[in-house]
Amino acid sequence: SLLRESGIFLTLAKILKGNPRCAVKAAQVLSEIAKNDEMKKPCIEADLVVTLIPLLESTDQEMLLHAGRAIGRICYDNRDLQEELVKVGVISSLVRILTDYAESEPLVHVDLLALCNLADLDTAKEALSKTKVAEQLVKQLRRAENHERLEIIFEVLQALAENDALKVQLVEAGVQEVLSDILLRLQGNSQAEDTCIVKAASDLIVSLFLSHLSTCLVSPLSLDGNCIRMVQVGVIHQLLDLLEKHVESGDVSVQHAALSALRNLAIPVVNKVQMLEEGVAERIQALLRSEMPPVQFRLLGTLRMLADGQADAAEILGQDPMLLNRLVQWCDVKDHAGVRGEANRLLASIVRHNRSQEVVKAVQEAQGVKHLVSMTTSEHAALQNEALNALAIASAIDLGIFHLKESQLVQSLHRLLQDDNTTPEVKYNSMSLLCSLLNSGNLILSISLSLWLGKI
Repeated sequence: SLLRESGIFLTLAKILKGNPRCAVKAAQVLSEIAKNDEMKKPCIEADLVVTLIPLLESTDQEMLLHAGRAIGRICYDNRDLQEELVKVGVISSLVRILTDYAESEPLVHVDLLALCNLADLDTAKEALSKTKVAEQLVKQLRRAENHERLEIIFEVLQALAENDALKVQLVEAGVQEVLSDILLRLQGNSQAEDTCIVKAASDLIVSLFLSHLSTCLVSPLSLDGNCIRMVQVGVIHQLLDLLEKHVESGDVSVQHAALSALRNLAIPVVNKVQMLEEGVAERIQALLRSEMPPVQFRLLGTLRMLADGQADAAEILGQDPMLLNRLVQWCDVKDHAGVRGEANRLLASIVRHNRSQEVVKAVQEAQGVKHLVSMTTSEHAALQNEALNALAIASAIDLGIFHLKESQLVQSLHRLLQDDNTTPEVKYNSMSLLCSLLNSGNLILSISLSLWLGKI
């Protein structure tokens, strides 16, 4: 082409290197030339990218703007060149510009575009994890007022959220709070642009949770109220959609992580109420067909957390024959102690938090009582107490649930009261259950227990 034959690329390189007064204009000319795809190759051949990179250390905003544009246009969609940029330290320059000129709209725009082009590279993520880019991106997210800016930032954040170190930094910088504000602001808007932003923000929140770090990331949120906001803005449904989709595909890591997030989000009482009203318990139960122990373990923990202190939730769970039958199966599972323990705890929780005759009867019909009795002999005092409390409540409602010879209840109580290692609280709850049984008015039971007590 005429431009290539004219020698302009070498001339521009000389000006950029040795003529500071004209360098800004040369960078501007170069950024315009680089808009043309055919001009990128001669720019590269003339080593103009190498020449431009030191100019990103300038304090002249106009120079930074034009040099940044030129580099971005020349390197766009060229992975090898982008890797070279990361190698020579362009990441630290981009973060510095974002920090020092956070109020300059043109510079921020060019900088974000550059980050957007580089963020997919593992080397770039690694370099960015050693900077304070998370803080700066969250600041820009707060400042963003138009859809285009939000979309660019979301694209950068989504890429960075694939890196564990950056994910933690983003949460520590408060990205979830800003995302919640955006969702609350745009909720109910039907414009296509707003819908896209809502989806991008929701997807990003979910991405922040879906990893082995989900427990670490969600727990701190409950301390400052942000996890309540997460439920308010509909993150639960995003997680449930993912869960239901991955039950079919069998992606256990996603199921496990989403259930970890759900369990932690279900800790605040206000969240339990909203999650129950929105049918979370019923949707989670669709996972009962899973045969994967890690998923079963998290599923049971999530349901137990939902039932904690919630009579309505316990009633929903306690009157579901499929759930109770599955629970009783899990109470006997030999290969996964965690699943067995959680199944027993959920069974006890259902009785403790509902206290209705219908639920007690349903647990009895599912043959769950014997597992509550077995649970009293657990090596963990917390589980012993949960079982004893559940049995005391059940006995007060319907003494007919106990078939003493079959349930081994008397023998279990005997061992607990005679064992020197039994904690005071467990002994107290054992005696409370005994008193409940003795005061039942059942003559045969009272005589049996009286005879047995005489042996202690």
